[in-house]
Amino acid sequence: MSSIVDERLVRQATELATSFRDAKPFPHVVIDGFLREDLCARLVEQFPAYDEARFKNDWGEAGKAWHENVRAMGDAFVELDDGLRSAAFLELVAKISGIPDLLFDPAYFGGGTHENLHGMELDPHIDFNLHPTTKLHRRLNLLLYLNPEWDESWGGSLELHTNPWLHPAENEIRTVAPMLNRCVLFETSDRSWHGFRRLDLPADKRHVSRRSFALYLYTARRPSLPLIPHDITIYTDRPLPEHIRAGRTLSADDVYELECLLARRDRKLEYLYGRAIDYAQRTLEEQLDGGMSPSLPRSVRLRGNLGRIARGVARALRA
Repeated sequence: MSSIVDERLVRQATELATSFRDAKPFPHVVIDGFLREDLCARLVEQFPAYDEARFKNDWGEAGKAWHENVRAMGDAFVELDDGLRSAAFLELVAKISGIPDLLFDPAYFGGGTHENLHGMELDPHIDFNLHPTTKLHRRLNLLLYLNPEWDESWGGSLELHTNPWLHPAENEIRTVAPMLNRCVLFETSDRSWHGFRRLDLPADKRHVSRRSFALYLYTARRPSLPLIPHDITIYTDRPLPEHIRAGRTLSADDVYELECLLARRDRKLEYLYGRAIDYAQRTLEEQLDGGMSPSLPRSVRLRGNLGRIARGVARALRA
């Protein structure tokens, strides 16, 4: 079987490797014309149909729809899957990324096709890096965009952040529009913050959705980095909109926008608080069953809001 990628990629592998290594704010590379054109066109045709039941995120808002059963989507996706798991493809990506011995995930856990609609967005976040069943270490995200029609003014561009916890003036952001057959390959780590801005499509384009395909690659070993378990995605909130500034008289639309931002933050905090309570409860049960004094283990070092919430719960439990 011929390669799924455009043949020029093999010739450009060394150049792409340099771009990946030197990229800011963290190692990544953007590759246009990634797949053979004929295969890309067939993937667009066979992309799964809209399914409203799948559009929910972790805290109940409308979020991306996804399909992980890649080989059930049509012959183009079977060909794509065969190519992605091939030794030749894995060797090519290893050469570009500088990460040897890459392993393919046939379950596509968290990957496969992704779809977002008008009004949706994805806050800056870092992904899990420990596979739930194989316990392999996730090292690379490969995102392939399948949008035959897209305008950057519609939003939805991928944003790669230095650190979204920083003041906006200090948070370097690389923006990548989700154009057809564009691939973004980036390192998965505790600093690979990424997301995309709200989709704001014109009234006559609301039938268009933001479509992509995601593949995550793993290794049996990884460098010494903090582990993020498979059931955690760590999100941040975006800063205030640029038009909310001192001296501005807030309009009704401004107030509504601020109320939505605060409501989203509250839902995230509620979600994270629930996770912290669940973790503390399981820990207490394990310690009580073992005859130990109930306390959260000192080895736990969670970051950001989740860490502060977990430590607050721990203090309450010890009180």
